[in-house]
Amino acid sequence: MLYRKLPRIKEDLSILGFGCMRFPTKDGGIDEAEATRMLRYAFDHGVNYFDAAWPYHGGACESFVGKAIKGFRDKVQLVTKLPTWLIKKKEDMAEYLDKQLAFLQTDHLDIYLMHSLTADRWRTMQQMGALDFMEKAKAAGKIRYIGFSFHDGLDTFKKIVDAYPWDMCQIQYNLLDERFQAGTEGLEYAYSKDIGVVVMEPLKGGNITIPMPDELKGAVKAAGYGAPTLADLGLRWVWNRPEVSVVLSGMSTMEQLEQNIASAEKGKVDALTPSELGLLRAAKDLY
Repeated sequence: MLYRKLPRIKEDLSILGFGCMRFPTKDGGIDEAEATRMLRYAFDHGVNYFDAAWPYHGGACESFVGKAIKGFRDKVQLVTKLPTWLIKKKEDMAEYLDKQLAFLQTDHLDIYLMHSLTADRWRTMQQMGALDFMEKAKAAGKIRYIGFSFHDGLDTFKKIVDAYPWDMCQIQYNLLDERFQAGTEGLEYAYSKDIGVVVMEPLKGGNITIPMPDELKGAVKAAGYGAPTLADLGLRWVWNRPEVSVVLSGMSTMEQLEQNIASAEKGKVDALTPSELGLLRAAKDLY
């Protein structure tokens, strides 16, 4: 596993993060045996960034993750998020954080994010004094680093970035979303402010993935690419950027996990070959 740093976070972070929103399911809920096996496998292969949230898996995510990583909790960076859309009064923030700590069976979170900020939700968080709340929680030892995840336009993103010396931000970014939401300009803007960037949806919800579209098979052959999967190239396209520290993948099968770990072994900056970049341009044009 390769590791990178965020400017304001001292720990080395695995470039592949385990996004905990798409665990395998069984009988309408998380397949706990298989999902636990996957989390342990990820940890044993160097993944140290685990990203949970209040609403994932219908609210079952945090409780499950707390149980599943109990044996190696202190060796990983545990991340979850304040459900901004549920905050109706200031006291709600402390109540949710305490519930999340209990669900996750820990006395602190390594990174706590304001979840899924939009212009409206950011205004609400400002009115509620959310940054003051998070700083007090940090002073009390309940969280170590402060960040936000984002789903809105570039102008709103820049306003939020400029409002506080965030430890990190989480944005959607992939081959097809260079100009969507924060996009490349937002990625570079946050980086210029020494704010670490974690990327979600690197494969656009799995849309940049196998099986290879027939229209691309000729380009794959011409490129001499030995493993014709756009999932591998799509992930490596994001890691190719020096501004990106962690790429989150919501993995549902052990096969996906194994493939992503293999891709992460090649996830260096400026490592894509001309033929691989050409194949990605062809894929982007097709999509």
